[in-house]
Amino acid sequence: QHSMVSLKLQKRLAASVLGCGLRKIWLDPNEVNEISMANSRQNVRKLVKDGFVIRKPTKIHSRARARLSAEAKAKGRHTGYGKRRGTREARLPTKVLWMRRLRVLRRLLKKYRDSKKIDKHLYHELYMRVKGNVFKNKRVLMEAVHKQKAEKIREKAIADQLEARRVKGKAARERKAARRAERFAAGVHMEVPAAKPAAAAKK
Repeated sequence: QHSMVSLKLQKRLAASVLGCGLRKIWLDPNEVNEISMANSRQNVRKLVKDGFVIRKPTKIHSRARARLSAEAKAKGRHTGYGKRRGTREARLPTKVLWMRRLRVLRRLLKKYRDSKKIDKHLYHELYMRVKGNVFKNKRVLMEAVHKQKAEKIREKAIADQLEARRVKGKAARERKAARRAERFAAGVHMEVPAAKPAAAAKK
């Protein structure tokens, strides 16, 4: 552009043809006259083909340093008190922690219910206790589930024993009553023949 020729038009057409911005267009300073003659897209395409107009390469913006720093931070470096800008709550809200914990515990309960490990009544009871912040993590909840199940099994065993004892007692009572009735009937039979001679003597 030594001869003060304006190549604004050519630059705009070149940007349009090459599909990039004006800042990415390079016009050969030695071919100014040739370029200034081009006033149509077709002419500009020819200039591109000849190498008088070039699309500049994109600038490199390396993420290598950012990656390195992120790796270090993942290991826990550069995260001391001096590097922190937000409050503890702003950096990782307690609500987010609560939501994570709640979802983990609810997911576990749902899994147990679907696989028939717990019935709907125990599920509901534990669900409400999870909501009430009773279990601090998955392990504690699992222990509670096992404990509750063991308790239920024990209660059932005791109930069964009681039932068996009751049935046994009832059967024994019935047998006793039957024996008593038999003895009573036998006693009556014994008494009846003994009473008959007395009646005959009266006559």
